[in-house]
Amino acid sequence: MRIVKPDIREYKNGLRNRYKALRRQLSDEAKGLLDVKIFNKIISLDCYKKCELIITFVSTTIEVDTIRLIEHSLKCGKKVAVPKCIDGTRLMDFYLINGIENLEAATFGVLEPITRQCVKAEKFDNSICIVPGLAFDLDGFRLGYGKGYYDRFLSTYDGKTIGISYCCCVTDRLPKGRYDKNVNLLITEKYVRSIIKEANNGQ
Repeated sequence: MRIVKPDIREYKNGLRNRYKALRRQLSDEAKGLLDVKIFNKIISLDCYKKCELIITFVSTTIEVDTIRLIEHSLKCGKKVAVPKCIDGTRLMDFYLINGIENLEAATFGVLEPITRQCVKAEKFDNSICIVPGLAFDLDGFRLGYGKGYYDRFLSTYDGKTIGISYCCCVTDRLPKGRYDKNVNLLITEKYVRSIIKEANNGQ
């Protein structure tokens, strides 16, 4: 009798739908309170206080808010770099912005830098990277949107990585691939979890 292995892509898509639904169930008021708690934990980190550059995604309506972090970081005199998807690829460039006014709706409706108004970030010295994810597990591995943009960037980034998530979107274990990298820190509204980095063998 032939054993049919489950389709990992189908399984991951099911997880994505589940965690998107959980996020959409949050009222604006509840989400706002959780976002503030996560923001306060980020800016209290020593690595945040000491870094010169914040690399961060620009949040959508169902993601942990990063707009407050962007504005606060710029006000504190830090540099902020946000991603721009490169057309026809699964790669991103990062651009330094001076404010939210340097952003416009682009790929997948996400706010991206208006490149003619910004300078491309060529070096990521003394930086931290805020990593998006629909869900994270307790080992710091993430469930993304399935496009692979951040997986490719993180494969060469050697700074400290910080995953941010609501507790309802953290689980014991997520499926992961051979080249997935876990984050250094996982932050929710309730805790900051340090992660022991591991080389994932895909098993």
